[in-house]
Amino acid sequence: MKKFADLYTTLDQTTKTNAKIEALAEYFHSANQEDVLWAVALLTGRKPKRTIKTAELIAWAQEMSALPSWIFIESYHIVGDLAETITLVLPAPIAMSDYTLTGIMDLLKSFESLEEAVKKATIQRIWSEMDTAERLVFNKLITGSFRVGVSQQLVVKGLARRFKLVENVVAHRLMGDWNPNTTTLDKLLIEENIGDDISKPYPFYLAYQWEGEIATLGNLEEWQIERKYDGIRGQIIVRQGQLFVWSRGEDLMTEKFPEFEILKDLLPDGTVIDGEILPFKDGLPMPFHVMQTRIGRKNVTKKYLTEAPLSIMCYDLLEYKGEDIRTKSMLERRNFLELLVNELKSKNPDSESIVKISPIYKCSTYDELIALRLESRDYLCEGLMLKHKDSQYESGRRRGKWWKWKIDPLTIDGVLLYAQRGHGRRANLYTDYTFAVWDGEELVPFTKAYSGLTDKELVEVDSWVKKNTIDKFGPVRSVTPGLVFEIAFEGINPSPRHKSGVALRFPRILRWRKDKSIKEANKKEDLLLMINNT
Repeated sequence: MKKFADLYTTLDQTTKTNAKIEALAEYFHSANQEDVLWAVALLTGRKPKRTIKTAELIAWAQEMSALPSWIFIESYHIVGDLAETITLVLPAPIAMSDYTLTGIMDLLKSFESLEEAVKKATIQRIWSEMDTAERLVFNKLITGSFRVGVSQQLVVKGLARRFKLVENVVAHRLMGDWNPNTTTLDKLLIEENIGDDISKPYPFYLAYQWEGEIATLGNLEEWQIERKYDGIRGQIIVRQGQLFVWSRGEDLMTEKFPEFEILKDLLPDGTVIDGEILPFKDGLPMPFHVMQTRIGRKNVTKKYLTEAPLSIMCYDLLEYKGEDIRTKSMLERRNFLELLVNELKSKNPDSESIVKISPIYKCSTYDELIALRLESRDYLCEGLMLKHKDSQYESGRRRGKWWKWKIDPLTIDGVLLYAQRGHGRRANLYTDYTFAVWDGEELVPFTKAYSGLTDKELVEVDSWVKKNTIDKFGPVRSVTPGLVFEIAFEGINPSPRHKSGVALRFPRILRWRKDKSIKEANKKEDLLLMINNT
């Protein structure tokens, strides 16, 4: 556990990629294999189920720290993170024990069946036997807030360096629904058994946003141009007569999408399609909020199948008739994909309503390409995808061969109404904001945002918030309306759950409008008009 805490501290305190990879490789070399397996699981987002209630942890920490409840709660509001708050208020350890990461994870799992008194005694004993760094990691695990600034791609690089493996192979092996309780490090990384798990998807190839002058892209004839659809990126897999549908977030969603069940009988064994899962009706994609009505439901009724029928817009073919074809060129894979979809149509003409192939657009000039991008919202798309025709299908986010060229965001001017303290390094500043627009003479909240300002601006806004506070609600302050900010967002949907009647996708602060008074901020009707126009 000490080694894992040291790794966590190093990863949290450095922004240098090579330093993170070196720290990962060193940990994978020095820790025992069981701990390495759990570390890989945790660092790639496989969090354990929470078995301790927040109220219990607060009560037990207050008891050990001998702090009055109001001081603990106020400290929590200031720090902004329960795990860190508990770590800071606990007294110094009275002894030191050499816990393993695996032992701690097994202990957390056992809490499901323990009485509250036993849980309390065990947690308090562990707190009294760990140093500050270990306590913080332990508290992050028991509160379900464990996360650290390292991508899965860096974990892959660290493992590849330690075990002298090919990065793409490691990335593939880490995909799917594996569990440290039911596998070993050798089985996961070393043994030649990857084909045993017929559900295992491939790592997704992701693109960076194109930021430069588009004319510097080069010869347009060398690029495959497609629309960037706005749904859920996924893989449809058919192996040994079974169907598996994976999201990019590595969630197995087969049961949520029963439309695709027919494909296990229509697609040949050994097929893996990469594409966008979208609701389609009358030949056109539907807005993303319709997709959300399908994602959030445990039971998909006939009503939802009728109102939001799903299709997969096929982008790429990764496995064809049992052969991994990712190393073939984009052009070759596209030819195989077209052949597959045509074979599917000949077997069952109705399959076209479920399986569609992403259209390719020909642009002779950059003016045509720019015009094509500007049409994106007419097709409920986010922009364009630009893929070099000789590109292999790689893993993770890469530069050079694939680019996404998104349309400019929608914007609205909102008035700062509420502010809340941030988390981690921002815990002492008010950095999380709620914004409002005018509805007649009333300011109505419409979104929250916490990114987009410079460090200098954050300090300036924090000072203003403290001087202009009207009321406090725990960690939140309401402020006198006075500041206007331009908010950027990718999409807007109707939402009966919000007073404003709208919900925004990916809101962030574009700029502080010091040149505008609050009366010049936008109105609710401007937001509603955006829904009608998009």
